[in-house]
Amino acid sequence: MKESYFMGIDNGGTMCKAVIFDSRGREISSASRKLTMETPRPGYTERDMEDLWTQNVLAIRSALAEAPVKADEVRAVACSGHGKGLYLWGKQDRPACRGIVSTDTRAWEYPGKWADDGTSARAFEKTCQQILACQPVSLLNWLKENNPGVLEETEWIFSVKDYIRFRLTGEAYAERTDFSGTSLMNLRTGETDRELLALFGLEEIEDRLPPLRSSTDICGLITAETAAATGLAEGTPVAGGMFDIDACALAMDITDESNLCVIAGTWSINEFISTKPILNGSIMMNSLYCLDGYYLIEECSPTSAGNLEWYVETFMKGEKEKAAALGMNLFQYGDYLVESLPPQEQSLQFLPYLFGSNYNPKARSCFVGMDPSHSQAHRIRAVFEGIVFCHMAHIDRLLANREKTRAIRLAGGAAKSLVWAQMFADVSGLPVEIIDTKELGALGCAIAGAVATGAYSGLREAAGAMVKVKKALEPDGDRHRIYREKYRRYLLVSEALDPLWGELSRPLSDEFRRFL
Repeated sequence: MKESYFMGIDNGGTMCKAVIFDSRGREISSASRKLTMETPRPGYTERDMEDLWTQNVLAIRSALAEAPVKADEVRAVACSGHGKGLYLWGKQDRPACRGIVSTDTRAWEYPGKWADDGTSARAFEKTCQQILACQPVSLLNWLKENNPGVLEETEWIFSVKDYIRFRLTGEAYAERTDFSGTSLMNLRTGETDRELLALFGLEEIEDRLPPLRSSTDICGLITAETAAATGLAEGTPVAGGMFDIDACALAMDITDESNLCVIAGTWSINEFISTKPILNGSIMMNSLYCLDGYYLIEECSPTSAGNLEWYVETFMKGEKEKAAALGMNLFQYGDYLVESLPPQEQSLQFLPYLFGSNYNPKARSCFVGMDPSHSQAHRIRAVFEGIVFCHMAHIDRLLANREKTRAIRLAGGAAKSLVWAQMFADVSGLPVEIIDTKELGALGCAIAGAVATGAYSGLREAAGAMVKVKKALEPDGDRHRIYREKYRRYLLVSEALDPLWGELSRPLSDEFRRFL
């Protein structure tokens, strides 16, 4: 029987990736391109949408060039990408503005305002989620008040992966898992809701919201123009795809309620699936999962492995020679330094708030308790621990809404480091399992493409065939006790600083401009 192949395209906070898998989930070829993120002002994180498309084209071409299969043997393509943020396509057949990435906090005022005036509580009856500054509902209101011309020129309101699918096919759709995390969807009906739009003063955008489709729906075919640019075969089906947190969960075979899914990427994503949403107000977000009949119960913040990447690139360049002498890259050398220092011998705290904290978009990263005795090993261990502790603050909220959890399935930057993955097990006290693929988001898309074209009857069957566990780690009881005390202190530091972030974020320049 002839083998089938499927391409997943994943656009995250820092990279775009195109990966080809076979029907057993084995990676055939992959290519990635680094994405440029611009920060023109504090709190702004933006991306040139044309350059984003160009990088996707280059990644697709490279993945096809490296694959030992022909383009017409790729039976389907599907896309995933970071949720939240905003990608607007204009009426002049070009982007209406720069893409806004999910780490953007310019609209920080709106969630607070809506909480104070009761709008959030009224919206929760339909959305089942707390409102974030980086969600489209907040960003659209910011644009309406600060740059209304952009909305007037907008034809379609996209998430990043829906934008890339649009460029592949020329057909505009919004996919339900992504759209259900925007605070613009009625989760109880799975559809857009005019009353909800009116609640946020956004009635005029209704005709700019693309028609909704599901993850395994065929949402267009590769056009002749796209085929010429990418090397994909014209007419190849493109499935709806999904929000990257769904794609990663699916690629970890999260198809029942037994495991937690933890993704340590630019965002700290912590989630499980349930046949019922959690409506007691204790968790951040309910959204629709790609598996029919399930909700994705999520706690998230932009506080994860992106902080480590920033620290290594900013403060460890001088360690390159030491790392090279040991045959390591800088990230492997970071693992080496962390292992060299037992957890009980380091009390330095790091808050991984480079792009905001769990619940306060004005919060920022810092070390607390530093003195001259602290070495690079102390600092890098503090970064590792702080990111895990921040995940744990989310995980605790999830565990409070579950009777039993078998294990954590871990993905993202932390899953590439056994030292870091073991820390997740030791801090949480739960077994940690790592899946046998480097590209979970793309694998989740490939699974959707396989179902969309009939290779499997459904997502549960496809995931069962295409997902394999590579490594299982058990928690160490002694380290667990040490880490729980350190975690308690982390929470104390975080809570103590929380009231100060608003004051510290206020620019001094306006106050002292008269002296200049």
